[in-house]
Amino acid sequence: MSRYRRILLKLSGESLQGTQGYGLDPEMLASYAGQIKSVADTGVQIGIVIGGGNIFRGMSGVGKGFDRVRGDQMGMLATVINSLALQSAIENAGGKACVLTSIPMGPVGAGIYSKFRALDLMSEGYVVIIGGGTGNPFFTTDTASALRGVEIEADVLLKGTRVNGVYTADPEKDPSAAKYNDITFAEVIAKRLKVMDLTAFTMCMENRLPIIVFDMDTPGNLAKVTSAADAAALKEVGTLVHN
Repeated sequence: MSRYRRILLKLSGESLQGTQGYGLDPEMLASYAGQIKSVADTGVQIGIVIGGGNIFRGMSGVGKGFDRVRGDQMGMLATVINSLALQSAIENAGGKACVLTSIPMGPVGAGIYSKFRALDLMSEGYVVIIGGGTGNPFFTTDTASALRGVEIEADVLLKGTRVNGVYTADPEKDPSAAKYNDITFAEVIAKRLKVMDLTAFTMCMENRLPIIVFDMDTPGNLAKVTSAADAAALKEVGTLVHN
C-alpha cells in the first residue's frame, strides 16, 4: 500500500545505458518499466522526468565547440528519445504510458505538456513521461523535475540514482562516506551536499516538496520507497530530504 497519491519520479539518463557505457540498455529499460508498472498498479499517479546524459549532455557539447543554447537543445531532444523508449518499455510490460513534450514536436508523443493535460491522463491511469526538460536552455532536468513536481502537486519527488541515498561524500569515490537516513534542506545547504542542482533544490525547499534519493537500479526499490511509512523504514533504500 503506497503512502502517496501522486509522485514525480526523476530518472538519470546515464542509468538507462546500463553497463553499455552509451545509449539504451533493453534490460535496464525493462527493469525500470516493471518497477514503474508495479507501483502504478497500486493506484499511485506517476509523472516522470528523464535526463539525457546517456545520449547527449548540453554542457559536454560546449567543450566540443557547440554553442551552449544549441547544446542544451540537443540535450532536450535526447530526453525525448529516452522518454519514448521508456514509454515503449512500460507498454511492453502491460502498463499505460504517454509522453508529453515541453516543446512542440508535432506527432511525437501525446502533445505539449500542461499541468491539466498531465493530470487528466494520470486520472485515466496513464504514467505521464514529460520529455524536453523545461523547454529552455540553461536549466537541467533536475530543475525540470522540481518544476513539474510542484506543478502537478506531487506529494514527493523521488530521485532515482545508482546509490541508495545521500552521503557525506560520494560513496563511489570515498569508501568512508556515511549515509544519512534523513536530512533537512537547511542541513544539505550548510554541508554543501550534492543532492540536486541549486535551482531545483531551492524550488523544492520553497514549495515544501520533499525529496527522496534512492537506488532505482535495484529491482523492487521503487515499491519499497513508495510504501515506506517513515524515514526509518527508508534507511535501507534511500534518504528523505525535508523541511
